[in-house]
Amino acid sequence: MIDIDPSAVVSPDARIHGSTRGTRIQIGAGTHIYDFVVIRAVGGSGDVEIGPGCHINPHCTLYSGNGIKMGAYVLLAPGVAVVPTNHATARRDIEIRHQGFAPSKGGVTIEDDVWIGSNAVILDGTHIGRGAVIAAGAVVAGKIPPYEIWGGTPARFIKPRP
Repeated sequence: MIDIDPSAVVSPDARIHGSTRGTRIQIGAGTHIYDFVVIRAVGGSGDVEIGPGCHINPHCTLYSGNGIKMGAYVLLAPGVAVVPTNHATARRDIEIRHQGFAPSKGGVTIEDDVWIGSNAVILDGTHIGRGAVIAAGAVVAGKIPPYEIWGGTPARFIKPRP
């Protein structure tokens, strides 16, 4: 099911792919989904919930995987990937493509008023606290406390947000 609030703005060049398994994709009031964004129900049974007033800039990719819960006024710069799923890789006698998915690490939660810089990658099990900033190009897995700035690969604490 795809539920887009009537006040949301979705570019005709964005691609939102619904689910055949019942995954919900919900886009909140006043949210903007820009050109060439891809939101796809794939890789698990989690829902995609995008809160009000968010801006998802061009070339972002959001896979439902084990679930994405995004609060209000979240900013995703161009090229951000939110990927709350992982391929299983334990066996060598079966191609990775045919091994299915690894167990969930809890999906992705992004609290209110978060800014994620260009080309950052947000992985399964990540929880980003309110008001945090993620630097461009960062790879994030784990818990990011509120009002902190993190960056790097893997992402590390840089400084508190003043």
